[in-house]
Amino acid sequence: MSQDRAAVRERAEAVLRRLAGEHARLREDQWRAIEALVVDRRRVLCVQRTGWGKSAVYFVATALLRGHGPAAPSAAGPTAGPAPTPPDTGPTVIVSPLLALMRNQVEAAARAGIRARTINSANLAEWDEITAEIHAGAVDVLLISPERLNNPDFRDSVLPRLAATTGLLVVDEAHCVSDWGHDFRPDYRRLRTFLGNLPDRTPVLATTATANARVTGDVAEQLGDALVLRGTLDRESLRLGVVDLPGPAHRLAWLADHLDGLPGSGIVYTLTVAAATETAEFLRTRGWSVAAYTGQAEDADRRAAEQDLLDNKIKALVATSALGMGFDKPDLGFVVHLGAPPSPIAYYQQVGRAGRAVAHAEVLLLPGPEDQAIWRYFASLAFPPEEQVRAVLAALPTDRPMSTQALEPLVDLRRARLELMLKVLDVDGAVRRVRGGWLATGQPWIYDEARLRRVAAARAAEQQAMTQYATTPGCRMRYLRECLDDTGAADCGRCDRCATPLFGADVSDAALTAAQTFLGRPGVQIAPKKLWPTGLDAVGVPLKGRIAPAEQALPGRAVGRLSDLGWGGRLRGLVGPDTPDGPVPDDVVAAVVEVLKAWAHGDDPWPRRPAGVVAVGSRTHPLLVGSLAERIAAVGRLPLLGQVPATGSPGVGGPRGNSAQRVRALHGTVDVPAALADVLAGLDGPVLLVDDLVESGWTMTMVTRELRRAGAPAVLPLALAVAS
Repeated sequence: MSQDRAAVRERAEAVLRRLAGEHARLREDQWRAIEALVVDRRRVLCVQRTGWGKSAVYFVATALLRGHGPAAPSAAGPTAGPAPTPPDTGPTVIVSPLLALMRNQVEAAARAGIRARTINSANLAEWDEITAEIHAGAVDVLLISPERLNNPDFRDSVLPRLAATTGLLVVDEAHCVSDWGHDFRPDYRRLRTFLGNLPDRTPVLATTATANARVTGDVAEQLGDALVLRGTLDRESLRLGVVDLPGPAHRLAWLADHLDGLPGSGIVYTLTVAAATETAEFLRTRGWSVAAYTGQAEDADRRAAEQDLLDNKIKALVATSALGMGFDKPDLGFVVHLGAPPSPIAYYQQVGRAGRAVAHAEVLLLPGPEDQAIWRYFASLAFPPEEQVRAVLAALPTDRPMSTQALEPLVDLRRARLELMLKVLDVDGAVRRVRGGWLATGQPWIYDEARLRRVAAARAAEQQAMTQYATTPGCRMRYLRECLDDTGAADCGRCDRCATPLFGADVSDAALTAAQTFLGRPGVQIAPKKLWPTGLDAVGVPLKGRIAPAEQALPGRAVGRLSDLGWGGRLRGLVGPDTPDGPVPDDVVAAVVEVLKAWAHGDDPWPRRPAGVVAVGSRTHPLLVGSLAERIAAVGRLPLLGQVPATGSPGVGGPRGNSAQRVRALHGTVDVPAALADVLAGLDGPVLLVDDLVESGWTMTMVTRELRRAGAPAVLPLALAVAS
């Protein structure tokens, strides 16, 4: 058997050279993983740093299992090594989270002579052809997303045979399997079913670069009897540093001044879509060739931006976490974070994009005091409380499918949060996804509140650890490695704690002035609602289809978004749910006046000058909204016509609720006072409708509807802030 293993290793080394070049050699743990998969047909969990070569393990193993490796050396005899894979053995199935990763891996497989295909939402027309190729044995590697495992057509027509004939299962980014992981995805839990349907001794490989001891143990337990290969997480090419700056304008100015001092091309990560968009726009005004990359961009635009960075046509992508796992540019020279991710593990994963094929790469964090508010917001979108989950289970029938759109009006959850919850319930067996929607299974289900509390506590601890990373007096790489439970963690000798910092906090007067001017520009548009939410009749609201043009608002304006780098922090301090009420500050009034001037004389002006001001009656900030309406009326020499209460039904349609529930809460509660109604009919211009915060937009929409029905010729919404 020792000779057999030696022969297998020789063939494995030959495949690696085809994949990575004539000078490539297997690392010892790479060989141990391949040996366990190919010879022993075991399950393996490989926790290794980015750039270590995890993909080489499964491509080499695939080549050997599928009989595409070089023949055994003649001296070993015709029987040396395991017999070639029989023709009816199925392909390697790689479960991978992102299309970008799939594209890279299909290209890499081809270099090793491996035929790879992918089934995803972007190639629906090719599914039948690919399925036929799989059944004919013409596909060596099939890449699928975890979501595909529960697509009804794929699950019922493709998955059973695929699971029964899989030659090797690869779970990429396996930390997503664990709800202790920084990027838990419910669909990954479906792998339990896939694992259970695999033939005996089917090898399984799970890989990740970002797993601490708890996540590693959780994933290994789910795999069952797995060989765990965990290596050092040190990245010798990365030079870590933190630059502490006073505020958003200084951070933008620093980027504009110091990008030319960063090697090659790289990534500037931001925490929000608005920050990515603003940062890219500002850097372009300072002469830098950059592109924004967010989850809200079209797929074609994201692909083009990725390619421009790969081709070094731009200095940087300014990206949210949408550019994370799967983006592979070995010569990436730097990663800068404008704001800290919520955990050291997530941070390590993102900075791991840099320095894979270069001797040195710069990794810099520019933290801000607003980071923790952003962390809290995303944490608030976690798994809903039990009463909301039970409401969903009670609303779902057991005999006919209900779509997410039809279910949404019956429960007070926004679409994304509802879909996430349904996925978890599906994995737990309480619901089932079928053609046409979802069914309740009727199976008993327990709300594991204790576990959810433990996960929330773990997330809070990770946030605290990330805060401490910025101020740690010791080695930064050692700190990150210790957070990931790397037992070999030691001082790196390269970071700004171990050596003289290469970057200071200096910014030029010109760049700072430009950044302050850029971020100080007030004004964002409020788009009017034109369609009612679907399914309102199911909750007793007789509204559907298009909102009548005679009841719509005109396009409105706000000072800024709560997520803006410039006005965001100032506005959060005024309109947040826990902020004290009080008169509107003078500097904010000045910003509102600038917004009104630009609105009146800009490229898209209001059709007519407002004829009066109406305030939305606020339950949380009556002094703020009332004083804002008074100041606007005084500056514009307009009559203050009064206010319209719009508090809605208590406990329904809150800030985390969906549109249908918000309309339900407001319907029938908005009452235009008789005295105001008498005035509206005689106006010769629009009403300026003033509020503090636009979240869903339905309060403005419902108040506008009642004002228009009472006789207002038009309504111009004006708010201090919009939520996003």
